[in-house]
Order: sequence, then C-alpha cells, then structure tokens
Amino acid sequence: MADDYPSAIENEPSGIVNVSRRRFVQGLGGLALGVYLAPLMMGRASAATRPGHAGFEPNAFVRIGTDDTVTVIAKHIEMGQGSYTGLATLLAEELDADWSRVRVEGAPADVKRYKNLFLGVQGTGGSTAMANSFEQMRKAGATARAMLVSAAARQWKVSPDSLTVSNGVVHHPASGRQARFGQLAVAAAKLPVPQEVRLKDPKDFTLIGKAGLPRKDSTDKTDGRAVFTQDVKLPDMLVAVVAHPPRFGGMVKSVDASKAKAIPGVVAVVPYSGTAHTFAGVAVLAKNTWVAKKGRDALDVQWDDSRAFRLGSAEILAQYRRAAAKPGLIAHQAGDIDAAFAQPAKLIEADYQFPYLAHAAMEPMNCLVRLQGGRCEVWNGEQFQTVDQATIAHQLGLAPEKVSITQLYAGGSFGRRASPFSDYLSEAVAIVQAAGKQGVHAPIKLVWTREEDTRGGYYRPLFFHRARLALDSAGNLVGWHQHLVGQSILAGTPLEGFGVKSGIDATSVEGAAEPYDIPNRRIELSTPSNITVPVLWFRSVGHTHTAFSTETLIDEAAVAAGKDPVAFRRPLLAKHPRHWGVLQLAAEKAGWGTPLTPGAAGEKRGRGIAVHESFNSYVAQVAEVTVKPDGSFKVDRVVCAVDCGLAINPDVVKAQMEGGIGFGLAAALHGAITLKDGVVEQSNFHDYPVLRINEMPAVEVHIVPSAEKPTGVGEPGVPPIAPAVANALFAATGRRIRTLPFGDQLKTA
Repeated sequence: MADDYPSAIENEPSGIVNVSRRRFVQGLGGLALGVYLAPLMMGRASAATRPGHAGFEPNAFVRIGTDDTVTVIAKHIEMGQGSYTGLATLLAEELDADWSRVRVEGAPADVKRYKNLFLGVQGTGGSTAMANSFEQMRKAGATARAMLVSAAARQWKVSPDSLTVSNGVVHHPASGRQARFGQLAVAAAKLPVPQEVRLKDPKDFTLIGKAGLPRKDSTDKTDGRAVFTQDVKLPDMLVAVVAHPPRFGGMVKSVDASKAKAIPGVVAVVPYSGTAHTFAGVAVLAKNTWVAKKGRDALDVQWDDSRAFRLGSAEILAQYRRAAAKPGLIAHQAGDIDAAFAQPAKLIEADYQFPYLAHAAMEPMNCLVRLQGGRCEVWNGEQFQTVDQATIAHQLGLAPEKVSITQLYAGGSFGRRASPFSDYLSEAVAIVQAAGKQGVHAPIKLVWTREEDTRGGYYRPLFFHRARLALDSAGNLVGWHQHLVGQSILAGTPLEGFGVKSGIDATSVEGAAEPYDIPNRRIELSTPSNITVPVLWFRSVGHTHTAFSTETLIDEAAVAAGKDPVAFRRPLLAKHPRHWGVLQLAAEKAGWGTPLTPGAAGEKRGRGIAVHESFNSYVAQVAEVTVKPDGSFKVDRVVCAVDCGLAINPDVVKAQMEGGIGFGLAAALHGAITLKDGVVEQSNFHDYPVLRINEMPAVEVHIVPSAEKPTGVGEPGVPPIAPAVANALFAATGRRIRTLPFGDQLKTA
C-alpha cells in the first residue's frame, strides 16, 4: 500500500477495555466496552492496560445504557446485505440480550479501532464482515455479560456462578432477585475488564442460526427513519449536480454558464480539475437537487478530448482477440499441456465475451462534505473508510485524524463505494475546494444523477476468454487451456500490493483454475495497458466471468463425453467434498434426472446446473427454463444450495442467495455497458435494465448444516446463475451461448 495510506496495525495484543470513563455517552451513562482482537493473538491483555502505551483505542464497541438499550457499533457498512443484523446477533447471543432492545450504529473512520482483520484496513468487502467478526463480536458480548453478572453478584453478595442471564435480565434463581441490564450498567462500568471469558457452546445458541429473527435495519427502512446520504441536510448546505466529460480523460475547455446562473436558486457554477483517476467537470451549486440539475442541464460546456479515451467496445474486443492469440503470463500451470493436446480424442474450442457492467445500485453516488476549522467532515454510505479518509486527507494536506467520516446506510453498492481512488469522494472535495476559491463556503452534497452513475465508469472490466479442452477416448477430461484478456482492477492502485504478483492481478483470474481435478491445465492472462476505461470490483469480482466459462465448458465436456453433467463432475470433485456436497444437494432438491413438465405447444424446456466457490463459500444452482418458439425464454425456477459454514442468520443467507440470483440474472439477461468512439452508450434503466419482477424466477434456497466458521454470503450467490441458465438453454435448444448478455441471441439462431 502506498505511503499515503495507513498500514494495518501489526503486532498489537488483543483484549477488551472499559472505555466508559474516557468515552462517556452524554445523557445515557452506563457500560461501554471496546474490543480489540488482533489476528492469532486472542486472549492476551489489552495494550490499554499496559503502562506507557498511550493513545491505544480499541476497534469495536458495545454500549449498554441505563435505559436497557444495547448499542452495537458496526465497523461494517449496512448496504442491504444484513451486516448490522449479523453483527448484532453475534454480540447479543453471548450477551444474552433482549433482541428488541438491541440497536446498531455505524462506526466512524478509525482504523486503529475498527480495522477489518482480513483486509487490514477499515472497510467492508470480499464478503468478510461475518467471518471477520465471528469471534470478535462474540467476545465483546461475553465480556459485557460477565461484567454485568459480576456487578449483580457484588450487589447481592452471591457467587457469580449462581446467576443466570436471559433476555437482558440477570437472575438469581435461589432468591428470586433479578435486575435489568440498565440497572446494572453504571456499576458494571466501574469494574475491571475480565481478560478471559468463556464463549457459548453452539448447542446453547438462542439467536445464532435461528430463523425468524427480525433484521435490525428493516423497520427503519420501512417507516423512513433510516438515514441515507440523500437524507442528510446541514444548515446552509448546497447541492452539487455535475457535468462530466463524455469521454474518460476529457477536460473542461470552456464553460458558458450564463443560462445556468439565470435560473432562480442557482448559487454558483464551479469548474474543477480532475486527476488520472477522477473526473474533471463543472458543478452547479444550488439550494436543492432539482434546481442544481436544471442549472447543470443549461450549461454550455466545451470539452477538450485531446487526451481522452476514444476506442469503442468493438475495437477493444478486436484487440483482446489478437492478444489471446499470443502467449500470456501464466497464472496457473499443472502437468504437460502440450502433450494433452497432441492428439485428443475430442477437442472443444470456445471464445467467450463479457461486457463492461455497471453496478447500478439503487442509490447513485453521493456524499456530503464540510470543510471547517481545519477539519473535513464527510457523510457517506461509507464502505472503504481507511482509504477514503487517507485520500481526502492527502488531497487537503491534512492529517487523517482531521478527516471524520460518518457512516450512513447505503442503498446498495456491489463494490462501487469501495474505490481504491475514492473517486466520487475526491470529486466532492475538489468541488468544495473550487467553490471556496469563489467565496462560497458551505457544506456541499454531491449528487450524481442516474445518468452520471451509469456513464461514470468504474465498471466490471470487459473480458475475453479463449479456451480449449481435450478429452481422451474414454471421455476423460485430460487437458484445459484458457487465456483470459482484460483490464486489471488492482494494478496502479494503492491496493496493488494486495493482489498483483508478477504482473498477474488475482482478481482477473480468480476461480479460473478451480475446482476440477484436471491433470494438465494452463491458465494465461494478458492485461492491456492502453485501455483506460475506469474499472472496479463488482459483486463477486472475477468470479462473474470465470464461473461462467468454467461451468459452461465443463457442461460441454460432459455432453462430448456422453455423460450426465452431474455424474461427469463427481470424479473431478473428489478432492473437493464441499463443492460436491452443494452440487449433490441442489441436484437432489431440483429433481435432477427426472423429466421436466412439458411446456405449451412449440415450447422447449431445459434444466442446467453449475457450482462455484467464491469468498470461501460453496454454491450450486439448478436453473429450469422455458424457450418459446420465437427464441424468447423465461427462467422458471432456480434451486440453490449453499455451504457458508455456520449460518448466523439463515433468513439473511437465503435473502442474499435470492438477491444474488436476481442480480446475476439481470447481468446475464441484459447487462452491457458499451462504448462507441469512447462514449458510453447507456444512460439509465431504459437501456441498462435491471431485472423486472416478471423476470424473477421462483427460488428455493437450501443451506447445508455446518459447524465450520461462517464465510461470506453477499457475493457467492451471483457466479453460478448465468452458467446454470446457459446450460439449461443448451439442454432445451442444443445451442451454446458464449457471449453475455444473453439478450436475443436465441431469437437469431
């Protein structure tokens, strides 16, 4: 990571510290605990208890008020994936809290207290929230519980072992005495923090793993109390709506702002400079979004495209095809690939095309920035606190601690709000700086319209795959050679060191060499240096394209071998029992091998299957489709099996699988960002459609019972759906689809 970005906190001991005397909650009082658990160092004393260790702050908190409220401070953003509920469940389970009294607050930006133990920075990504927090939050709850019990035992002059806790109440069964958490909180806050606590045996869980637990964000989102960036209003705040250059890398040549300034309510027109990774543009500042948009639309901007990107999608794909015909960097190699393809009994050759994809979250990019008194305050649906805080601090010449970030709900993200370059936040700061030079000193909320969000870059990269498979005379898959061509997400970013090795971006090829046991295999990668379309991780990142090519190729190999696709996979997954477990479960629940109910006259029906691991979770899906005589089709049913270790919240797991299927299906059916002469052709949902409700299939989700530690569910539901549908379409029509999106390809067959 670049020097401008704080590194991970290394070699810190772990423990829990009572911070109530240093971090008193005004008007509430009670018990406040901070928890710091460094990797592989659980159970040692807190650095805060060591003399001479000044300035240490823990990285997670539980706060118990005298009103019985238990507040969980969540270092992971809630953007719809259920993290607030999961974090609260973990803590409340060990605390034996009353679930109805549990609240969740987003943590401020502070890497020393709130870093993600897997990412090394404060941030949410890679479906790591629950896996990262599983023991950490449980220990926080168990410690608070022990202190409350100790406080009660002292007051009642009994042994702590004689007390029980349930639903936020400490009981002494022998005497019948009891006390609510709020009645004990002040006394508990005065006690020393136990350094060793016992966590529950899973058989004693009352919240973890139980269905029917209400989500902690649902009520607020239903009745309008949930606060998103768009809801925040500060005194004298202005709204900025921007005009961006039509081509990436374009600059402002000139601006005629006369018509915009004539609109009542427009306060200022502010040109601002960009960087290599952020837009230049012109912002119109007004008292509200509508007036700012009217002003933006009235601008007459001349753009300088002398250094702008000018290629279209067709030219990019042509370049990628040429690259695939030449040797690339070897990302994975096993066996003798040349010998495997010397004289194959059967040869499969296939080219795959995957377009740029926009994240298209419900809430377009926005953030609120206030510069005041040598400090910068940011309100944002914040996913990447450490990176954003450091970027803004560097941009303003401030120390990172002078930049505060209030974490709000986000209306989706799918990776877009976790930019290594903090692009839209940096843009908001640039607008505030430029406005200040015009004498406009006010908090400014940057609001991208849907059109700016669609055209604003940072897409899932366009990729091209060239593959060939070799089968022997017995139908065994003996050779696999695949060449991937596409832009790197990590190269050239502050996070390059986390995933780029010997020129190979791990996010470009992740999932390509897994999971099948093939004796001779080579995966190559070519990364173009002249394609400068801004790209970023996307929900399930590289797995969005590698799962499709792998699972459709393995299906094609099964057909070539004359074998059932499930049976064909079994020996290839002998070393991967969890893959086989979800594959077998999905097949069983879907009735694999039994005839499908016939469609109407002229309709064809098919069933397809796919399995994939991403973010340490295993997902298999069976899709059933109906193809009409004109080539249009409907995905009727999807049966999903998931092994994500211990399911902390089964309802959330199911919801994330369902949501991932809908998200992945939208991309597979419709998703494509295309360029012509460097200009993005799509602008809104009319030409970059999301999934419509009538397109959503019936979905069944089956969770594999597991005692393994929890793994991610936010992303793993996405990769298998597109190949499962493609394989089902082949079963129905005999036609392979290797270009996404599916669109009307069957209509043109």
